[in-house]
Amino acid sequence: MRPSRLILIPALGFLALFFVYPLIEIFRQSLAPNGDFSLAPFETVLGDSFFLGRLWFTAWQALASTALTLALGLPSAYVFARYEFRGKTTIRALTTIPFVLPVVVVAIAFTALLGPTGVLNEALQSIFGLSQPPIRVLNTITVILLAHAFYNYTIVVRTVSALWANIDPRTEEAARVLGGGAVAVFWRVTLPQIAPAVLSAALLVFMFSFTSFGVVLILGGPEFATLEATIYNLTARLLRLPLAAALAIVQIVFTLAVMWTYARLQARTATPLSLQPQSAATRRIRGRRQRLLIGLNFGLVFLWLGAPLLALVERSFRGAEGYTFAFYKALENNAQEQFFFVSLSEALRNSLWFAAVTVLIAVPLGTVLAFAVARVRGRWRPIADALAMLPLGVSVITLAFGILIALDSGPLDLRASWVIIVVAHTLIAYPFVMRSVLSVVRGIDERLHEAAATLGASPTQTVRRVDLPIVSRAMLVGATFAFAISIGDFGAALLLSRPEFSTMNVAIFRYLSLPGGERLGAALAMSVVLMLVSGIGFLLIERFRYRDVGEF
Repeated sequence: MRPSRLILIPALGFLALFFVYPLIEIFRQSLAPNGDFSLAPFETVLGDSFFLGRLWFTAWQALASTALTLALGLPSAYVFARYEFRGKTTIRALTTIPFVLPVVVVAIAFTALLGPTGVLNEALQSIFGLSQPPIRVLNTITVILLAHAFYNYTIVVRTVSALWANIDPRTEEAARVLGGGAVAVFWRVTLPQIAPAVLSAALLVFMFSFTSFGVVLILGGPEFATLEATIYNLTARLLRLPLAAALAIVQIVFTLAVMWTYARLQARTATPLSLQPQSAATRRIRGRRQRLLIGLNFGLVFLWLGAPLLALVERSFRGAEGYTFAFYKALENNAQEQFFFVSLSEALRNSLWFAAVTVLIAVPLGTVLAFAVARVRGRWRPIADALAMLPLGVSVITLAFGILIALDSGPLDLRASWVIIVVAHTLIAYPFVMRSVLSVVRGIDERLHEAAATLGASPTQTVRRVDLPIVSRAMLVGATFAFAISIGDFGAALLLSRPEFSTMNVAIFRYLSLPGGERLGAALAMSVVLMLVSGIGFLLIERFRYRDVGEF
């Protein structure tokens, strides 16, 4: 047995124990509680126009969200990949912060910015003397699409720029010398080379939008419920587990079909790439036109991403009698003696610890699976790709309940341990690592492996000395996503954590659930701290990468 296959065994064992087994257990207890399987829940789900309508709405809003996010993210990915400029590392880190913000915080930020009494409406009414707010987007599909693009913008930027930065620019230069225009060069030369990364980013954005829960529930209202929100209502509120499980299976089948289709498209678009060091592919900004275009791009992006965040920061300092630091001081003091009170230091320590352990597990797990899927040939390749990505398509609510039900006895009883939270975070995070690495692995020129074998390198040495240096940059991108997902997770932590293991997101939610302006102010203050922690974490990862790690 080859060493690569030996490494795959613990990865498959982890998925079998912590993903497949809980999923089977919840379906068994939901669809056959007495041992007798019944198709009645499926007949109800597939024969009810309400549930079919939820499926249709979930699919088309995810497609629209993906298109909008790609339109916003691809220009920025090009700028990050092809240009060197002052503050590039800091800007890249800052653009990732929206990805980790809790849904409830983003909802408040968007309400503060775009609500009837929001900053933008108040400004427009004051400037133009209007008696009614001109912008009315809350509880509409518009704000749902905007919020999804707000969250997922960084997925497109980081995933695409990670590959684009190492594409040899001489192929584009040769096409221009031969008379190709800017549009023709991009369509015929550049796009085929970056297509695997674009498809990877599109799939991730689609899956996040397809399984959207909090954004739709809070900003859109009940009339815009997705499958995820419907599964949660059937499980946690109505206690109709058979229907919830049947709907979850429908969701899984749909996402499997999407990922299988994606895998076939990516296999067709993957071509051997001429990869270059990033220093050879980037150039300094020169000329007024380049400065204008790049400045306009980042100006629009920062206006789009920064306005809600600035509104959030401003609200965290504004009390009943003006601006104050009182909300931040209250984060360490349980003045009202709340039973479930969690201090800022405790929540911060828990969040960082869970994120660190998640990264340590998700990065090798996602990398091993990426190499394994890349080596599958023929008609089994799209199937293997889709199966490896399956945790991303399963409802987080379903996954959390499955873990609670399955891991409840003997040595597998993890309900009282913090490990159960890391397990859930790893299952959500490793597909991002896999997608980041897979697009690069499939582009590695096979002649490099042949040359290594000719020189006497074993398969293990080839992986260590040829493959890993090439994919290390993509691994660090995946680590960034894993860190972000763990820090920003809300649903799994809310269902699985005990009070002593509360994360910052859970603490924010508990602050918001309590009455009084002081609790709301404390939630906003902790959200600002979460933003700062996330920004510092991403900045450190960026600095680490630019110390010649991931560059070759």
